[in-house]
Amino acid sequence: MAKKKKMHLAQFLVHGPTYHSVAMWRHPKTAEAGYAWDRPELYQHIARVCERGCFDTVFFADLNYIADTYTGSLGPSLRSAAQAPEHDPIPLLSFIAAVTERIGVAATFSVSHAHPFYAARLWATLDHLTRGRAGWNVVTSLNSNQAANYGEERQPADTRYDRAHEFVEVCRRLWDSWDADAVTMDRENAVFADPDKVRRIEYEGRFFKSRGPLNVTRSPQNGPAILQAGTSPKGQDFAARYADAIFAIQPRAPDAAAYYASIKGRMSELGRDPDSCKILYGMQPIIGATEAAARERQEEHNALVSFEGGMAILSAHLDFDLAKIPPDAIMADRPEPEFHRFRTRFRKPDGTPMTVAEVAARHGQSVGLPQFVGTPRSLADQMEAFLEEVGGDGFMLSPTHTPGAIEAFVDLVVPELQRRGLLRTEYRGRTQREILREED
Repeated sequence: MAKKKKMHLAQFLVHGPTYHSVAMWRHPKTAEAGYAWDRPELYQHIARVCERGCFDTVFFADLNYIADTYTGSLGPSLRSAAQAPEHDPIPLLSFIAAVTERIGVAATFSVSHAHPFYAARLWATLDHLTRGRAGWNVVTSLNSNQAANYGEERQPADTRYDRAHEFVEVCRRLWDSWDADAVTMDRENAVFADPDKVRRIEYEGRFFKSRGPLNVTRSPQNGPAILQAGTSPKGQDFAARYADAIFAIQPRAPDAAAYYASIKGRMSELGRDPDSCKILYGMQPIIGATEAAARERQEEHNALVSFEGGMAILSAHLDFDLAKIPPDAIMADRPEPEFHRFRTRFRKPDGTPMTVAEVAARHGQSVGLPQFVGTPRSLADQMEAFLEEVGGDGFMLSPTHTPGAIEAFVDLVVPELQRRGLLRTEYRGRTQREILREED
């Protein structure tokens, strides 16, 4: 009997009242728990729970704007808490690392409005503080609201990704500017660091200049593990070149299979081992003691998403005001270029095209993540079947409410996955990159 491939799990988080679901803050279980989304203790608790479940990482998304895309007003986003507000997640990584030992801690940091030296210094420091458990989700900012907050115009996709490639290359050179054995701490001869093992980089490119060296010593991973979520051809090229893990939103199995093949093929063309980058598909688990109970919980959650909330978050992510289109228009038929990268989210699992209102409702419920609904055993069945059909290495989980939903998954589904030999029962790697590359 062939040995089963173990899946990798990551927990999706946001330092705010809503994650993928704009219903989170309204959910009765969230209210019952005395939800304090702006306190570090919540995220420390979640990380400890996920570490108990042997997850690879807890991952924070981040957006630096409150969208006024829908109707040209801040009102819809603020009323619905459509990923607004969002506090900076990076300070939380040190809070979380202080109360955990093995799980990775990762966050989004955009390269569009920063200089590589600052990013290289920040992430090398975090890698030290977390003892090699840091992960950086490298993104380019494509929303005009975010660009405006920095006094800039939104950049074309080609420019954004050309700049991102250069940004990461400068960071890599800065991380390499200290040899691993540069610090000698030779007290007798009064030599703290060997100057011959620390060097300038003297980088000058199209977008950036940096003299170097970095003023942070080489970190445990020599810079953090790199996460990515590229979907466009340019984004996939970037992810295939740099990423240790990719977070993919692919609601339909055929699209997920095509994405997996595309990324792994691009990695092979670049000379990278395809197994050196894990592809984690987004999913929203909804668990019940029976199938009927799970469906009731799904219906309860989904009904909490208002029309305005769904339209606000979808408009923000498209960077297009959906108030300009009739709610009953079929989205898959629309010619707007802003819609292109989300095409796979405009159809139901059976391929049926959805209207604007239907897509907005789905987007408000899960931002396109498929909902896996059922008992702990049937959820494990669904996860196993999905990976067998499409390829892939695991899942990025997003809760419907918190606290409560994450704990239920770890307490009820994780043991079933472990019983089947589909999930590790203990960590072997010490760093985030090592844990992501564990195969059995």
